[in-house]
Amino acid sequence: MTQLDVMYLYGGAPTEAAMMALGQVRKVYGIRMVEVNEAEKTVRVEYDATRLTEPIIHQLLRRAGIDVIERVSLLPPQPEAVAVAPAAS
Repeated sequence: MTQLDVMYLYGGAPTEAAMMALGQVRKVYGIRMVEVNEAEKTVRVEYDATRLTEPIIHQLLRRAGIDVIERVSLLPPQPEAVAVAPAAS
């Protein structure tokens, strides 16, 4: 079992029907967790990668009525590499 997370940014606020459908997405075999963050307008899904793929997760969210705009990176921004000049002897 390989657990992966994917996060999407969504557009308009999900309707009540979309939220009910999203509850049904949690019942799909291989989905472990669905988390909606209304403040950041994101939906995060934890899933079993041996059962599902990221495009399938995207499709499930769209079919549930979530206005998916884009995938969001879960990695924090990395600091810029600073070039260090060699020390003069």
